[in-house]
Amino acid sequence: MPLPLPPAFLVGVGGAVGAVLRHAVGEAVRVEGYPASTLVVNVVGTFVLAAVTFAGASDDVLLLVGTGACGAFTTFSSFSVDVVGLAENERWGAAAFHALGNLVGAGAAVGAAWLLVG
Repeated sequence: MPLPLPPAFLVGVGGAVGAVLRHAVGEAVRVEGYPASTLVVNVVGTFVLAAVTFAGASDDVLLLVGTGACGAFTTFSSFSVDVVGLAENERWGAAAFHALGNLVGAGAAVGAAWLLVG
């Protein structure tokens, strides 16, 4: 029987993986003048968290993948700063698109995960 891993260890390992993946997406997804990588990580991370939740993942998997990996991968703080920055530069359409894109995209990701896994 395997030894149980401490919750902090699971969250830490998941967080390290999520942070590295977040950085990789930031490097790979670049759109001049628009924070596309923030939108991508928030929608993808929401899908992953919803999928493991709907799949009935164990508490340990939820700590590793949900709290750790998805917590480090997704970013509400960057999303908020991005929207304010776009608005401060009077890029109202981009700010509205980014705010709605994150909200609608995350909602659609939960719906897709529910349809695929739930």
